Amino acid sequence: MTRLRALVLALLVVGLTPLVASAAPYDAPPEEYASYEPQEKCRRAVQPGTRALATWIDKRYGGGKPVIGVRSCRSGGTSEHKDGRAIDWMMDARKKAHRKEVARFLGKVFASDKQGNEHAQARRMGIMYVIWNDRMWASYDRFEGERYRSSSCKKLAKCSATLRHRNHVHISLSKAGGRAATSWYAARG
Repeated sequence: MTRLRALVLALLVVGLTPLVASAAPYDAPPEEYASYEPQEKCRRAVQPGTRALATWIDKRYGGGKPVIGVRSCRSGGTSEHKDGRAIDWMMDARKKAHRKEVARFLGKVFASDKQGNEHAQARRMGIMYVIWNDRMWASYDRFEGERYRSSSCKKLAKCSATLRHRNHVHISLSKAGGRAATSWYAARG
């Protein structure tokens, strides 16, 4: 019996070692709130942090698959999509199940950690801002939710569901988040 217990204990310790190692970066406070870092150049590929976050969302939350890609620089305006740092998670604000999943996601990333650091997961992920359902949460405003209206919408009633972000959640990452150079990505190994 003693050998069996020792073997089970050894397997548990070996099995838990990666969990302990991956939690180490979380012993430190999360990154500071990201400032606004607009797209300055165009990329040909999605950045690694963007891809990792989209995969994480897809595995944990229902609704539509997160869409990542790089937009052409020929399309108008500044957009982190052109820099490979943006995700459009296809969620419909008219569907109760989608609203519930987005609320669950926002609750997770904007929660305080065990040490009381506000918005800890979002800061560790390098989330710069989130727009969904006529609301915006920006890191540079400490993720205080506020009304959002696209500058392309003169009247809200005539504004499309896409410009109002009612048919998708837009997530833009900081430059460090896009590069996967923040503690959340380091902890994922």
